[in-house]
Amino acid sequence: MKILTMVFSVLLLVASLNAAAFDKDAKFRTTKVHLSSDKPLGVGSNTFVLDIKVKGKVPAGASVRVKAFMPAMPGMPAMESKAEAQDLGNGKYKVTVNLAMGGTWQLHIFITPKTGKKLRVKTSINI
Repeated sequence: MKILTMVFSVLLLVASLNAAAFDKDAKFRTTKVHLSSDKPLGVGSNTFVLDIKVKGKVPAGASVRVKAFMPAMPGMPAMESKAEAQDLGNGKYKVTVNLAMGGTWQLHIFITPKTGKKLRVKTSINI
């Protein structure tokens, strides 16, 4: 019986470790962004890797900015965090934003390719 309990505990621990990472897809028209994080999201600094495709292709040398915000609510002011993403190459960008409290945060991802129209992809996250 002890062995069965230990095996169950180990399986539960492994499942919780695999569930700790964050993954989400966001899309607007022909622009797709895959957001991921190695650590679970929480209050404070959160680092995301953005994998961006525009019309199925990597936007080489694009400038990427992220704005995370929570609108004002009764008894609470609006909160916002903006950051410029670091180009990791091959359509991947790394960005760190500060999420000041738990709740639903809106994310706007602004993509400015070297040529062409500026793009914005919207999504939300819960912490």
